Amino acid sequence: MVPSIRPPWLLASSSGARLGRVLRACALAAALSVQLAGAGELPDLGDVSRGVLSTAQERQIGIAVMREVRNDRSFLDDAELNAYLSNLGYRLASNSPDARIPFEFFVMDDRMVNAFALPGGFIGVHTGLMATAQSESELAAVIAHEIAHVTQGHIARLVANQQQAQLGSLVAMALALLAARSSPQLAQGAIVGAQAAVVQSQLNFTRDMERDADRVGLSILERSGFDVRGMSSFFERLQRSTRSLETSAPAYLRTHPMTTERIADALNRIDTLPYRQVRDDPEFQFVRARLIAAQGGAREAVQSFEAGLRQGAYANEAAHRFGLVHALLRNRDPARARKELAALRAIAPRLAIIDALEGDVLVAAGDLKAAAAFYPAALREQPRYRALVYDYAELLLRTGQPSAALKVAADALQFYPSDHRLYFLQARAHADLGKMLAQGRAQAEANVLLGNRALAIEQLQNALRAGDGDFFELSAAESRLRQLRAQQPAQQPGRKGNG
Repeated sequence: MVPSIRPPWLLASSSGARLGRVLRACALAAALSVQLAGAGELPDLGDVSRGVLSTAQERQIGIAVMREVRNDRSFLDDAELNAYLSNLGYRLASNSPDARIPFEFFVMDDRMVNAFALPGGFIGVHTGLMATAQSESELAAVIAHEIAHVTQGHIARLVANQQQAQLGSLVAMALALLAARSSPQLAQGAIVGAQAAVVQSQLNFTRDMERDADRVGLSILERSGFDVRGMSSFFERLQRSTRSLETSAPAYLRTHPMTTERIADALNRIDTLPYRQVRDDPEFQFVRARLIAAQGGAREAVQSFEAGLRQGAYANEAAHRFGLVHALLRNRDPARARKELAALRAIAPRLAIIDALEGDVLVAAGDLKAAAAFYPAALREQPRYRALVYDYAELLLRTGQPSAALKVAADALQFYPSDHRLYFLQARAHADLGKMLAQGRAQAEANVLLGNRALAIEQLQNALRAGDGDFFELSAAESRLRQLRAQQPAQQPGRKGNG
């Protein structure tokens, strides 16, 4: 289930050193952040030289920043939301100017309507944006804009203007992007004094990047089969919503709000394209309903969906009932959730996201026997839907079946070898079986995928000291340890990791 939406706490930390690093970099982050800009001439900024910042360096910075992001309480590692967002993002990225970039899409539990691009192809999307977009094409328009920032080399171009910056400061700059995005007071404090000159010197450059991302993003949107009018309609919605921020937004954000000229420019470009009627992916409205069900108090969410059903105030009844079931689970009413799920099933298409909800309902109702029968049947129909895989493995671990859980995770890893959650599930299963070496190896692989290489080395060392594996397992672990140690000097210092 999706937890209730929380206020933004990005990059909040009790560590004075970490806070100081973020503050020092906040001003530079203004030039990286995806803000609202005016329109005008549209230069192509995609031909920038990579001599200052290579693609590999961008990826390294992105991995380092993602270590920080994943440790933040606003990072939302939700299987259903990630599955939908990744499918949408990869569809757009495959039609971008550089489809070779290894994009990764993730969700931030933040009610602000926003999205952002990090170095190396990491694209973050707020739950507020996903819930606010009125059509899938609107959401796709924003993500296409972020993809364009990456493919057009805007980050590398910024660094070309800051040639003295080193890798560590570039990581801090990207971290500050997140701080400025979600903590206006923090960003405002960094701007006071000499830093303000740096921000001002970058504003015009940022406007060029925004116009370029609008132009390329619109092309990505059109080639991906979406309604290009989603870009202009979302611009208009964002323009209306930002009026309420005039008294609280930092000054440097207010210097370039969404303008009628930028909306007009998008409309002019759209007018040259043929009209295309596009239907949303059915899953889009279910994702929106799920997010709306997570907002506010649980009881109020139930009452809101109930009122909508009584009044017929919904665009999609099945998605509305889907939201009601999620709200009922939040309100700790699994018995009624089970009843409403039956009504949902009677009118809804067969979707994996509804199967995942049914499993949640059965487990919440305490009917573990029914859940144990349900998951294998659902996975036969949707064998690669990872939310079902995770939930089934969790159920098997909960009911004392670690060997079966281990097989479920191992089977899924054949299709998703870069899924850290599957390795963590393997590690828990090995721990329940008393296999300490295997547990450490699985934990290490998960942390390598998360960019925590130093922690992975430590876990392998501890696993080898357990000495409970056979000759081949010990040899494989020692070989992997040597490999990670050889790679470690090129990595950023390790930090407290996961698992």
